[in-house]
Amino acid sequence: MKVLIVGNGGREHAIAWKIYNEGYKELFCVPGNAGISEIAECADIKVNEFDKIKDFCIEKGIDFVVIGPDNPLADGIVDYLESFGIKTFGPTKDAAMIESSKAFAKDLMKKYGIKTARYEVFTSLEDAVRFINQTSQYPVVIKADGLALGKGVIIANNQQEAVDALNLIMKEKFFGAAGNKVVIEDYLLGEEVSVFVVSDGKDIVPLTTARDHKKALDGDKGPNTGGMGAFSPSKLVNKAIFEDILENIMLRAVYGMRKEGRPFKGVLYGGLILTEEGPKVLEFNARFGDPEAQAILPLMKSELMEIMIKAREGNLKGMEAKFEQEYSLCVVLASKGYPDKYDTGFEISGFENLDEKTIVFHANTKKEDGKIKTAGGRVLNVVRGEKTLKEAKEKVYEEVRKIHFENMFYRTDIGDKEIE
Repeated sequence: MKVLIVGNGGREHAIAWKIYNEGYKELFCVPGNAGISEIAECADIKVNEFDKIKDFCIEKGIDFVVIGPDNPLADGIVDYLESFGIKTFGPTKDAAMIESSKAFAKDLMKKYGIKTARYEVFTSLEDAVRFINQTSQYPVVIKADGLALGKGVIIANNQQEAVDALNLIMKEKFFGAAGNKVVIEDYLLGEEVSVFVVSDGKDIVPLTTARDHKKALDGDKGPNTGGMGAFSPSKLVNKAIFEDILENIMLRAVYGMRKEGRPFKGVLYGGLILTEEGPKVLEFNARFGDPEAQAILPLMKSELMEIMIKAREGNLKGMEAKFEQEYSLCVVLASKGYPDKYDTGFEISGFENLDEKTIVFHANTKKEDGKIKTAGGRVLNVVRGEKTLKEAKEKVYEEVRKIHFENMFYRTDIGDKEIE
């Protein structure tokens, strides 16, 4: 079977690595990166070039396509490729709305009784500012409605910060068209955790839990990023809490989407917060998290490819996913200055010194003159699985110190949230 993966990040390398190790050796990726090119044939086609992706599928005789990132899903790549008879895993444009519009997702949760923060939606800056001027309870959370590379959420600690955030999003259009509408919601206290399931539009196969680290710097300081590291699973989610989340959040969301005529087939990712009143939803995403996928997939014993094929067919009933009884920890190595301005094009060295148990998933890398070089903000993901989270952290940072490139930076506290 010939499989095409769409995307070029660490998540896509993790997906490629997983299915390659399941025996699917005829792999292709657009556009891919230096790491993915070791196990797949890559082509320089952007994720939003749907016509070129379709032509590539026809030319190469692709049997199955896996979509990694959020933007092409939101733009309808699944609908487009399926219209040409190309089997594709991921939600349709209508179903991807659960991620691409925060206002849509909040309204869905309200309608189907899924616990989330109280909220208001605004399309007018004046109305939003008027609401803030009448708000006395801080902090509040202000979210750009559309996709903003995981960075469109601002926590405002007082009225001035809230007005500044609204101006940034709605007037200055810092996140572009994603800020044409905003959601203002209550700030919830608790520990954040991510839960992943695969849905076929009716049933789900639960995967596992993970915890991301969004802020750029140690101690959850600095600006929001796409994610600086992750670990899986989370000890905070015991069996009872997991079953509660599956029944009252994930399955309700899948049911609600089906009732709304938007059946969700793909990976549904719940960004949750564990409050005193139980788990509540911060956001839904319509694909694997990045870097959570890099922590989760190495632990997965079951065949991901089989689950994705069955999900697309609407045939997941009775399937389950099994995972190693270990902890996996992923540290992102980034270019200094990320998520703002940074330089690229630096040679990366040290791969040959790594332990064979260590996995490195490439994100923004390129091959040039036989050398692997940096090509973006998040560059590499170093991953290690061990019996305890503490051991996984110790081992992964030992390995991180063997890798070198100019202006390399990373957080040193990934995993500390749950290490005693």
